[in-house]
Amino acid sequence: MAIAGTANNALRVTRTGELSHWKGFAAPNASAAGLQAAFLAMRGVTGPREMFEGVKGWMHVVSGPFEIDWEEENLERVNRTILKKYNAEIHSQSAIEGMIGLIVDGGFTAAEIERIRIDIFDVAHLILGGGAEGDKTVVRTKEEADHSLPYIVAVAALDGVVTPAQYTPERIAREDVQRMLQRVEVVPDPSFSSRFPEEHACRLTVTLTDGQILVREISGYEGFHTHPMSWERAVRKFYDVAGWGRPRTHLDSVVKAVRHLENVSVRNLAMHLV
Repeated sequence: MAIAGTANNALRVTRTGELSHWKGFAAPNASAAGLQAAFLAMRGVTGPREMFEGVKGWMHVVSGPFEIDWEEENLERVNRTILKKYNAEIHSQSAIEGMIGLIVDGGFTAAEIERIRIDIFDVAHLILGGGAEGDKTVVRTKEEADHSLPYIVAVAALDGVVTPAQYTPERIAREDVQRMLQRVEVVPDPSFSSRFPEEHACRLTVTLTDGQILVREISGYEGFHTHPMSWERAVRKFYDVAGWGRPRTHLDSVVKAVRHLENVSVRNLAMHLV
């Protein structure tokens, strides 16, 4: 931990302003760096003992002071794991679910939409809605698209899904989604913010060209810790996301290995993933 924490302090600029390819590489790079640190530690390489509290350590340079009451901590955090149902930034999931559900239940099409207002918790507004991290109505690349709530909700309304296909250069550049995303307004709602992170709440207000107004409020989605994703739904998403680059037989072997993960060695699992 000392080696990894001392050597790898990523900057949030990776996900602000005009987004670069590094946004997609940052998390894998952190994982690789953590694994390298573990291998070094296995072989006796030491790191600074006071990485957090020492002079010029984490608290001094990065985070500021903090305290952890270990008697109040446990290992049950896994029970609050959340999964993305759609291929988009995690804080957008409820808005996507709400938009798709509103169209299905309301019986209208994207062509009938005049404008969309999304009232949402402040973290989503800051990251995805044009708050602290730049204009989200200028979308030209995949990196910009999956961190733009206007784009994500617009393409969900148009296509009824949000998968890797919604992030191809051709799809992003098409006039229908570029025109639609300009009609999406994202507004922070203090009442929703006070419920975060226990809920990912939002309210979608869709005004149609005939003047009709439809509203849907949603506090979570399939995959949130209050509504866990079923094994079957997770497998279906895996096939949808990974199916374009691998034969079905290979994907089947990965699903089988993960289904019986407690009986599979790390080496064996890695062989399935190659």
